Amino acid sequence: MRRVGYLAVAVLASAVMFAANDGPPPPWAYGFPSTAPVTPSAATAASAPAAAAAPDVAPRQLPGSSGSFTLAQIRDGFGPADWFPGDHPAMPEIVAHGKRPDVRACSLCHYPNGKGRPENAGISGLPVPYFVQTMADFRSETRKSADARKGNTNLMISYAKAMTDAEVKAAAEYFAAMPWTPWIKVVEAATVPKTRIAGGMFLRAEGGDTEPIGNRIIEVPDDTERTELLRDPRSGFTAYVPPGSIKKGEALVTTGSGKTTRCAVCHGADLKGLGPVPGIAGRSPSYTVRQLFDTQRGTRAGVWSDLMKPVVANLTNDDMLAIAAYAASRTP
Repeated sequence: MRRVGYLAVAVLASAVMFAANDGPPPPWAYGFPSTAPVTPSAATAASAPAAAAAPDVAPRQLPGSSGSFTLAQIRDGFGPADWFPGDHPAMPEIVAHGKRPDVRACSLCHYPNGKGRPENAGISGLPVPYFVQTMADFRSETRKSADARKGNTNLMISYAKAMTDAEVKAAAEYFAAMPWTPWIKVVEAATVPKTRIAGGMFLRAEGGDTEPIGNRIIEVPDDTERTELLRDPRSGFTAYVPPGSIKKGEALVTTGSGKTTRCAVCHGADLKGLGPVPGIAGRSPSYTVRQLFDTQRGTRAGVWSDLMKPVVANLTNDDMLAIAAYAASRTP
């Protein structure tokens, strides 16, 4: 009887979910411009490619680091540059070098300190059981992206399938040992810098022009060169959010506003996590919106996702934006 009752509730929640928000994914949260996608035919209709440029072998440095690396070393998928080895514990092999040929180093995208970037995820400070279950969900393909263009989600699926349980556990324990610390500054603004997109990340366009923010969150590196070119794990981000969104998000997070469950019930009173439930304070708002939307649409449907389905069922995209803005503005 209990099982039947639970299924009935789940079916009802699912019906309400799609009635509440049946539009497309918010493109800005997934690292795409708010325009129609380029069709394959248009993408391949360009003229013949230009000749490849000569490799850039100039050594690069960062303030505060004794390291010196070429761009090829910085971007090496099986051993990317570690600018600040004193900032983190000794990396397991899977984190430092990955596993050829199928798994690139975790430190390439998520950085050795686990801070990550808006196009992927900040994973330091995540509880070990949550991390392990997330990788299991990728492996079983119950965790996907609502936007099929989000290529790094598919990469995570392939990596999870190629990693052993011991490698997943080693990565989980490594990143869990480093607490999540401030990385993103949240600023309410009606106008934001004009941006270009590189690899799913918004970057300030040259010229310093601005544009209305609309119903978007725009996360940009504080220093474009240090983030995009040099992959500096100490250079953070600013997230611009619409005026009033933090206050609206506070109401949704702390009271539910009649539409959802208070986030503190599972994530803790300070949103810093509770047991195996991850903290959401001070983390990327773009990432948070993706997870809320993916859960609502059922493309993120792992073991613990059932707990979130009724929470997100009645949320609109604007609600998700506000929740993410408020959570990101909290001190982790």
